[in-house]
Amino acid sequence: MLNNDMLMALDPVAFSKHIGITPDPWQAEVLRYEGKRMLLNCCRQSGKSTTTATKALHTALYKPKSLILIISPSQRQSQELFRKVKEAYNSIENPPALIEDNKLSLTLINNSRIVSLPGDQATIRGYSGVTLILEDEASQVSDELYQAIQPMLIINKGQLIAMTTPFGKRGHFFTEWMDGGDNWKRVEVTAAQCPRITPDELEKQRRSMGDMFFRQEFLCEFVDDVQQTFNHDLIQRAFDENIKPLF
Repeated sequence: MLNNDMLMALDPVAFSKHIGITPDPWQAEVLRYEGKRMLLNCCRQSGKSTTTATKALHTALYKPKSLILIISPSQRQSQELFRKVKEAYNSIENPPALIEDNKLSLTLINNSRIVSLPGDQATIRGYSGVTLILEDEASQVSDELYQAIQPMLIINKGQLIAMTTPFGKRGHFFTEWMDGGDNWKRVEVTAAQCPRITPDELEKQRRSMGDMFFRQEFLCEFVDDVQQTFNHDLIQRAFDENIKPLF
């Protein structure tokens, strides 16, 4: 039993299997990732929430005094990801005791905390020494909130995982995906890479939602909003860095 626990401490994939979730190859990569910045561009129903919830719980269990924050555009969405954390916790055989347990947060007996937060930068300030931030539906999180969470990661050199399905060519997730350079590990997961989505079901979705939304939701493409007068690429081509400004 001791050897098994040591294996799970060293390998989050072993822990995931222990609670009944055998990860896909890309999920195993996310679970084992130890770098500081990761972007997950994933199709709907790919399993990104389950994977990151498992990673959050593993971090809390095996890194005492960890602080893990769950951030999304709304409190409801943050709570949904937090619910997956609780489901993973309840799947552990003889789980460690909780000294705090409510709808928004939990604290383990080793003083690790997992907290779900609303998508309002004015209400999340005050956290510091953060071990891990999960930014869910990052393409719809405000840029102001994104900037507000950056200082929280400085002291502990914490990890940030931003995950989403694309939502147009705008916002910080799109910018970091396209121009963030080597600061980020990027993982793209289309429907074709998800064994739980059958070709028949995928074709039904394509016919139901139309080409633009299908490309966005299942092919992970950053497509322009149908309401835009000018598309993003056309606007970008209108700028020339070689031309000096008048003032």
